[in-house]
Amino acid sequence: MATSGTTTFDLDIDDIIQEAFERCGGRVNSGGDLKSARRSLNILFSEWGNRGIHLWKVELTEQLLTSGTATYTAPTSTNDVLEAYVSTTTGQTANTTDVSLTKISRSEYAALPNKGSTGQPSQYYVDRQTTPTITLYQTPDASTYTYLKYYIIKRIEDVGNYTNTADVVFRFIPCMCAGLAYYLSMKVNPQMTQQNKLIYEDELSRALNEDGQRTSVYITPQTYFPQGA
Repeated sequence: MATSGTTTFDLDIDDIIQEAFERCGGRVNSGGDLKSARRSLNILFSEWGNRGIHLWKVELTEQLLTSGTATYTAPTSTNDVLEAYVSTTTGQTANTTDVSLTKISRSEYAALPNKGSTGQPSQYYVDRQTTPTITLYQTPDASTYTYLKYYIIKRIEDVGNYTNTADVVFRFIPCMCAGLAYYLSMKVNPQMTQQNKLIYEDELSRALNEDGQRTSVYITPQTYFPQGA
């Protein structure tokens, strides 16, 4: 049996909008419909920022440390910071040494004494403002560990032109189409809203479960000792 031999299937924004309108029992009739759908798709991507970690948007960032400076600004596209560590070099070489940092809350940071003390950082606090910042404790002296390295979750990029493809991996295409259909049904066909919502939540749940990290599992058999043995 012949197959295509390709694995490049994707949808541009116009295709996604057409698919979503069809699921609502309608069609795109005007430029206003396209504009409304594009806006809804951007709102959907914003909502996904509250739905957990999207592995395809995780990125490692490096920051050169400055002696006596505790707070550093994360990239503007940052949604959150997952993990952080200090390092002796930029990049990763045979001579690089990394030390993990513990993430603490605002309350825990506020309770720390002598925040201006300098030394090797062991903790960090993320202030999730419009542009997030990372504050280290202790304030780095940058004598040995000269770089801060941290994994960020980036925001999903805006929709942009109708000929663009979405900033979404292929396994999220079904829930993206279902989510847009749900959003549009509230505006163009309210009778289908509940049905589309159920489909969307089901598709999204499967996508998020698949987007988890798989690690090794070790199973230790239980030893059984019969009575009297």
